[in-house]
Amino acid sequence: MPKIFKKKDNKEAEEKASRARRVRFISRLRGMKDILPDEYKYWNLIIKKATELSRSYGFKRMDTPVLENLELYERSSGRSSDIVVKEMFSFIDKNGEKIALRPEATPGIIRSYIEHGMFNLPQPVKLFWLGPVFRHDKPQAGRFRQFSQFNLESIGDASPVADAELIAITYYFFRELQLEVMTQINSVGCASCRKEYLVKLENFYKERGRRTKLCNDCKKRLAKNPLRLLDCKEKQCQEIAADAPQIVDSLCEDCRNHFIKVLEYLDELNIPYNLNPTLVRGLDYYNRTVFEIWPSSAEATEGKPEEQSRQNALGGGGRYDGLVEYMGGRPTPACGFGIGIERVILKIKEKNIPLKDEEKGDLFLAHLGDPARRKIMVLFEELRKNGFKVRQAFTKDNLKSQLELANQAGVKYTLILGQKEIMDGTILIRDMESGIQEIVDYKKVVAEIEKRLGSPSKKI
Repeated sequence: MPKIFKKKDNKEAEEKASRARRVRFISRLRGMKDILPDEYKYWNLIIKKATELSRSYGFKRMDTPVLENLELYERSSGRSSDIVVKEMFSFIDKNGEKIALRPEATPGIIRSYIEHGMFNLPQPVKLFWLGPVFRHDKPQAGRFRQFSQFNLESIGDASPVADAELIAITYYFFRELQLEVMTQINSVGCASCRKEYLVKLENFYKERGRRTKLCNDCKKRLAKNPLRLLDCKEKQCQEIAADAPQIVDSLCEDCRNHFIKVLEYLDELNIPYNLNPTLVRGLDYYNRTVFEIWPSSAEATEGKPEEQSRQNALGGGGRYDGLVEYMGGRPTPACGFGIGIERVILKIKEKNIPLKDEEKGDLFLAHLGDPARRKIMVLFEELRKNGFKVRQAFTKDNLKSQLELANQAGVKYTLILGQKEIMDGTILIRDMESGIQEIVDYKKVVAEIEKRLGSPSKKI
């Protein structure tokens, strides 16, 4: 009989091993990224800075759906834009509707502004947005197919002050993260003055065989949307664009005055910028001011030319005065920007900027035995509700391992409760720096902690 059982056990083990071999491991999709716990210290920092700055300047947070009608982006971003032609994740859903994963934030925000009648609110409506966007782009360092952006949109203000304010906020955002950046800025004028400029641009590209040197995409752009030629990332196209006529020379008086005032405000605020005549941004809805945030020469990746800085821009934006009306709303001036969070995190890591450890706590609660564990769990919740940053290891039994975790958490004090303390109605307070332990009345422990650490804020 024992032999029969042994044979049966071996057969079951072989079957389990065979099943395990047949199960294929499923990895994440190309261009997607997991955000692991150690990585979240960077995200928490950026979200905190973005939220604080936005609130200070009067921007209120909102969100939009990840899925939108495909037509929203075809109409707003432009059917010939790279986002729509090459990069958008789109499909037909089970109801036969054409759907897209949002490739950018602004069209959805404008759709929401119109749909919810925000034009009835005091203008400008200043909105803060933070979330994931999706583009079927070639994955590389700092560029993913799902990535996150921090956006600010100021809707309902035509003043150049609004443009300058947004550019200033981007500068302050990076300065507080200890990153040196340079704002690249240009004006693409309005529909009226741009019409004259496009004729000059087409004539330039048709001279002396320049057309034959263009990439295949730019040859198509020349017929459909010549302004996109200046935005091409191919080296040979950028070299040609460097000699192209500058759009600022064709600005009408209103656009020229608007741009001059934006620059005057930036000068007054000591915001560094570079006039970049080839900067047009890759979306059809922009007019007048456009800008991008590049790593400064000190921050740029060593050994990489300027076109690499352009491809690795940390953010950008501009004015889009016609978009609200074009999307079905009232004529409404607007401007905004978006900053790529993953790219910012990459720069922070490259600079080895020390981050404050948000995981550190004020107190650690340790226990010995099940009765103490149950009691310490109740105390933990009381201290947490009182606003203290409390850490614990309820699943651990060994006091030594708990104290090691307390050291790792960087707490000032550890409260220790064992069987003796339960019987005496006391608790030990251990100073983690000196190692000195004091016995205090258990009923007075919260007051004692407040006396030593101060009373924390209990506001939600």
